Amino acid sequence: MEARISRIGFIGIGRMGWPMARRLIEAGYSVAVQDAVPGRAADFVQRHGGSAPEHAAEGAEAIITMLPTSREVAVVLAASRAGLRQGAVVIEMSSGEPSATRTLAEDLAGIGVTMVDAPVSGGVARAETGELAIMTGGPEAALERVDPLLRAMGTTITRCGEIGAGQAMKALNNLVSAAGFLVSVEALLIGSRFGLDPAVMVDVLNASTGMNNSTQRKLKQFVLSRKFDSGFGLDLMVKDLTIAMQVGRETATPAPLAAQTRELWAAAAALLGPGQDHTAAARFSEALAAGQISEQKG
Repeated sequence: MEARISRIGFIGIGRMGWPMARRLIEAGYSVAVQDAVPGRAADFVQRHGGSAPEHAAEGAEAIITMLPTSREVAVVLAASRAGLRQGAVVIEMSSGEPSATRTLAEDLAGIGVTMVDAPVSGGVARAETGELAIMTGGPEAALERVDPLLRAMGTTITRCGEIGAGQAMKALNNLVSAAGFLVSVEALLIGSRFGLDPAVMVDVLNASTGMNNSTQRKLKQFVLSRKFDSGFGLDLMVKDLTIAMQVGRETATPAPLAAQTRELWAAAAALLGPGQDHTAAARFSEALAAGQISEQKG
């Protein structure tokens, strides 16, 4: 039996990676952090401990990547390659492309390094509390080995299959979520024009068959409040939907509704511009309707 992993290199401590790395330190792991933003790794160490070497992967038993796309993952792993120890495991927690991850895994296997994918769902709030949902793919032995450290960051760990399966599942999960969000907003627009109170509509949906993640966690909190600050970017949603469609093409699966959903989100991103929260896509639906969801008072 292999010894318990104790030394972790965590690459990418942005809005999600920061609390995830903090949770690992709180769980007793020795964590070296690395980030492309100058000073961020040093700031993390000052606040939470750990270390900030130039290459966090060097000598680590497990290397976690939490980066924007598979392109950045490939770049950092190439830069870290010389310092990767034989027998180490790379845990790809980004929302990456399954086919690209499989290629990286094959390459790493040639130097005695195993790769698994373990993308997350739950946003910054659940990263802070360690209650993320984590979808994994890869060899069973490697997934068993990294399970304890994943449980420091998440409460639901679901094994989905071979390498890349977790990322495919993450993209498809966000496809379902994205479609549910848009149709929920359109329902509120229709109901508002009819004279229904949108807040009451949300209550009814949550007590009825129309209930979904958006009716429970997004409509009142971020759309009706006009805060649009859930912590998950619109550009990232479009990226995940693009990955879902890529998986659809690679499996030769006709998916007209999925394709339309992706195009609507891409149009929302183009209209609203960069830096938007994904819940701001409601403003795109409002623009199409030439009106805003209006709450009834009194």
